[in-house]
Amino acid sequence: MARPVTLFTGQWADLPIETLCKKAKEFGYEGLELCCWGDHMEINKADQEYCDNRKKLLNKHGLKLFAISTHLVGQCVSDHIDERHKGIAPGYIWDDGNPQRVNKRAAKEMVKTAKAAKMLGLNTVIGFTGSPIWHLLYSFPPVPAEMIQEGYKQFAEQWIPILDEFQKLGVKFALEVHPTEIAFDIHTAHLTLKALNYHPAFGFNFDPSHLGYQHVDYTRFIYEFSDRIFHVHMKDAYWSDVPKSVGVFGGHMEFGDNRRYWNFRSLGRGKIDFENIIRALNDIGYTGPLSVEWEDSGMDREAGASEACNFVKQVDFKPSNIAFDDAMQKDK
Repeated sequence: MARPVTLFTGQWADLPIETLCKKAKEFGYEGLELCCWGDHMEINKADQEYCDNRKKLLNKHGLKLFAISTHLVGQCVSDHIDERHKGIAPGYIWDDGNPQRVNKRAAKEMVKTAKAAKMLGLNTVIGFTGSPIWHLLYSFPPVPAEMIQEGYKQFAEQWIPILDEFQKLGVKFALEVHPTEIAFDIHTAHLTLKALNYHPAFGFNFDPSHLGYQHVDYTRFIYEFSDRIFHVHMKDAYWSDVPKSVGVFGGHMEFGDNRRYWNFRSLGRGKIDFENIIRALNDIGYTGPLSVEWEDSGMDREAGASEACNFVKQVDFKPSNIAFDDAMQKDK
């Protein structure tokens, strides 16, 4: 095993943080990636005392803290806000529900999140950004190129001031490349970096599950953005080899319905090639945590989380410091 194995707490936010700490330790995890919802990491309460107490709590259970994640508020920064966002945004971010004001309140919260990370002694915040142009994904009615360009410009205007504050604090933001975000594959990840003028505080949380079912080369993603992989999620997905009644867009079906073309699955039970992922991460020198984001609607989550932890520990390995054929050469 080469890297710490952590558990992302986003899918466990219905449990009090101390309860989850106990379970995570029992499952075999070395640390946590705390989500900023539930009571796991409350940014509106995050002064130095609060942050110190969070670290003490994890330490009490023999766990380390490697990153915090703000997917829900981050989504509200650049999205076209509607009733869906009321269900994910904290009440003080939603407030009157005015779309532009929600965007601005979410942007301020992102800066507060970077400050909380700094107080926790962390250098990475993971999350979503939202997208002002996701609704233009399928090009009918025909989408003028200028509309896409304007969308990336708007995104940059919203995020560069946030990233400037991250940089001042010595904290980096890692976007989880994902459908509904400004970057959802390799091409759009390049467009996003260009729009941000390759801001040094912006990079990616690599999660192969969101690329695999799109048939995007997730191993190539690691190599193309080798200097921008700030964090890694270990998550698996399954997709069908034969035509299904519901395609890649999901058909408005709930996750877990086996009529879907694809579903998230517990680690090792899908189609993601983690062997090649580990080798690619070794090639680029990634030494950060491997954070399990456990999602499988068809499996008990406690059994799945324990199994996933063991899976990651087994699949991970350190790179070699010697070529295997050196021993065959006389001058070596």
